[in-house]
Amino acid sequence: MVFTWLEELGNGVLRLFLNPLFYWTFIFLFFVGYRRIKRERKQFGVKIFDLFSEAKRTWIDAFIIGIFVSFLFIGAGVVFSYGDMLVLSVMMILLSIGFRSTLLSPGYTIGISYIILLFMPLLLEEQTFFSGEFIAESNFVGLTALLGIMLIAEACFIRRVERQETFPSLRKSPRGIWIGEHHLHKTTSIPLILLVPGGAIESFAPYWPLLPIGENEYGLILFPFLLGFSYHIRSDLAINAAKRLSKQVLLLGIVVFLISTAGYFLNGMSLLALIIGMLGREFISYRLHTRDKKETPFFKPEEEGLRVLGVIPGTPAERLEIRVGELVTKVNGVRINHPDDFYEVLQSTGAYFRLEIVDDNGEARFVQSAFYEDDHYRLGFLFVEEPFRLENKK
Repeated sequence: MVFTWLEELGNGVLRLFLNPLFYWTFIFLFFVGYRRIKRERKQFGVKIFDLFSEAKRTWIDAFIIGIFVSFLFIGAGVVFSYGDMLVLSVMMILLSIGFRSTLLSPGYTIGISYIILLFMPLLLEEQTFFSGEFIAESNFVGLTALLGIMLIAEACFIRRVERQETFPSLRKSPRGIWIGEHHLHKTTSIPLILLVPGGAIESFAPYWPLLPIGENEYGLILFPFLLGFSYHIRSDLAINAAKRLSKQVLLLGIVVFLISTAGYFLNGMSLLALIIGMLGREFISYRLHTRDKKETPFFKPEEEGLRVLGVIPGTPAERLEIRVGELVTKVNGVRINHPDDFYEVLQSTGAYFRLEIVDDNGEARFVQSAFYEDDHYRLGFLFVEEPFRLENKK
């Protein structure tokens, strides 16, 4: 029996390389990072984060979550059809074709796949080009259970975003002044090992499988579940918005999962879970967007001091543990309120510099360090100012 499971696991891993979603994930992450770096150079004149930073610090979590979900669904005997996997893969590719992670929440990828699988048999009745047998049977209860679990996983990834990991950018406000915002963005691929019809695995318990499809023997498939989120935050620190967002998505995921499990006993409950999952996820995004748009920008020109919009990794600002959102009020004892002032004072500095920083609680602290030859000319600080590209045109 153990040998049979290992053999099917090996076959499942090989099936991964037949899935175009596997290759698309790397293409997607490359172009997302490339476009961001291009924007960083235009606005700040420097690359801030590395190419694949959108997926940074996600792989270990993705692996652990993938193992947990795989054991849960295989242990319960939840079988998915190859049609389920095909439609889900196609939808993940189509919803990310513009190289944005906005629609890569499970609420959209699984939700739209469910609707397509629900109506596709009816659409295929009147044609002969494509055989409908491939998607004739779908596990709708299993799909909504997966929706709930993956929403919980999404909440975990949102909560894991750190303060220095969000991506700064500049934009003009409706009043015509430059303000800053942060891009709360992560994308990852969660490796799921799922049961599919056909194979050498037989039932090992009276209850197993709980949600069968097709034959009495089953195989395994390794599925690269593409998950992501993307929000522009301007009215608060992105980390604060992430905390609120993660709590809301977590609660939604728990509700969807509990309702989906009731679908095993009651017809129609999986459809209810789907509706709640899709509409709930869209409502959470809409509420965050409208609230953020109405409130005063957090990163804007200050009457006294300079708000730290970003910190370039590997620079003195990072070594001194300056955090995004803190206020620089003095450089070498000189008060500043414009980025040009900051730069001019540094230019007149010798081998050392001393900064006065006001933290989130309004408390001041002093940091100082040597100014080395290879250090960034502004110590790695990013402030709200006219974009670098526009400055060079003057």
